[in-house]
Amino acid sequence: MKILLFGRDGQLGTHLNEILVAESLSDNVELSAYGIEDLDLSHLDELRDVINEEQADLIINAAAYTAVDKAEADADLAEMVNARAPEVMAKAATALNAGIIHYSTDYVFDGSAKQPYSEIDLPHPESVYGQTKLDGEIAVLKYCKNSLILRTSWVYSMHGQNFLRTMLRLAAERDELTIVGDQYGAPTTTRALSDATLKLVQYFMLHGGFTEEVRGVYHMTCGGEASWCDFASAIIAASEFSDTSVTAITTADYPTPAKRPAYSVLSNDKLFDTFGIRLPDWETALTQCMQES
Repeated sequence: MKILLFGRDGQLGTHLNEILVAESLSDNVELSAYGIEDLDLSHLDELRDVINEEQADLIINAAAYTAVDKAEADADLAEMVNARAPEVMAKAATALNAGIIHYSTDYVFDGSAKQPYSEIDLPHPESVYGQTKLDGEIAVLKYCKNSLILRTSWVYSMHGQNFLRTMLRLAAERDELTIVGDQYGAPTTTRALSDATLKLVQYFMLHGGFTEEVRGVYHMTCGGEASWCDFASAIIAASEFSDTSVTAITTADYPTPAKRPAYSVLSNDKLFDTFGIRLPDWETALTQCMQES
């Protein structure tokens, strides 16, 4: 089986590439992986040509425009990368009789819920980023039936730009950090996401695709929930900067161009009930991630 990975050099793509390379060494799997220096996903004709040339059985799209605030002023590019590029992938995959795994986000919800969102809850994004990611979901599901949409949240690793690395950098510079404490989600490591994705790839290989009863949207996050302040406190406590104090502030104290959901915890029950996959709790995953450093 041949796998085509987009987003090789991003946070998630880095770990996915590692785990899929290892899989290709032990199984009958061939991997082609593209990073931003290889292909700009906003160049749709080039993207279509690459997919047609690679003739993959499974496309994994870990690439996205993820600059949430910048997207408010750069909506056209965000839409191109987050929605139109996945549409091209989906149409090309269908023509090749291939499948797709496509990652999306908790920001497709408005955050008004009081309990974890399930896959049947109606999305209502309140940012350009969230809307473009939802547009991408819709396009993939419309144009490629042999597909899985994986919504995740608060993704981080020891690679790239993310909340974990920002907190460690700031803690090295300051004695006190003030972090938003009234937005709740589930911090999720790229390692946990990659390990879970591999199980879905193995399902695809075993069944020759995503069978009709499993296709569609799934939530895939680490377990539990935390505020950004809770997350920051756990990072600092596990670091060499444990003397740095962390104080909670409100969203109103820290205005941003893009509106964030106040509560975007996702229920992972469907993923477990369908595939038997459950990611570790966020605290456990954080410990594992920081040990990797």
